[in-house]
Amino acid sequence: MKITGLLNDDAVLAELGARITSRRLEMQLTQAAVAEQAGIAKRTLERMEAGESSQLATLVRVLRVLDAASGLDNVIPESGPRPMDLLKQKGKVRKRASGQRAAKTTGKPWRWDETP
Repeated sequence: MKITGLLNDDAVLAELGARITSRRLEMQLTQAAVAEQAGIAKRTLERMEAGESSQLATLVRVLRVLDAASGLDNVIPESGPRPMDLLKQKGKVRKRASGQRAAKTTGKPWRWDETP
C-alpha cells in the first residue's frame, strides 16, 4: 500500500508497522534481536509492528538497526531558498512563519452562483 495524505493515522501506522516487519524478516532478524540492538523492549517493537503509536526516537533506533535510517532524509526534504525569497530577504535568514491571513467577510454567506 502506498502511504498518501488520504490515509488516516491508524492506516499509516499499520503500513509502517508492516514495512518494519517485512524489513526485519528480510534481514533474518527476530524481534528480540532488533529490540536488543535498538535498546528498546521487545514489547515496544511488537507494538510498532502492530501499528500502534510509538515515540519518534524509538522509530529512529529501529530504522538504524534495520539499515533504513537513510530513508528518513526523504520524509521531509531539506528545502532550499527560492531565488525571489533571497532577493526579498537581502541575505537575512527567516526565523518565523507569517501565518495565514483571514479573508475579508462581507457579512452575507457565499453562494455557488456568485461571481467574485
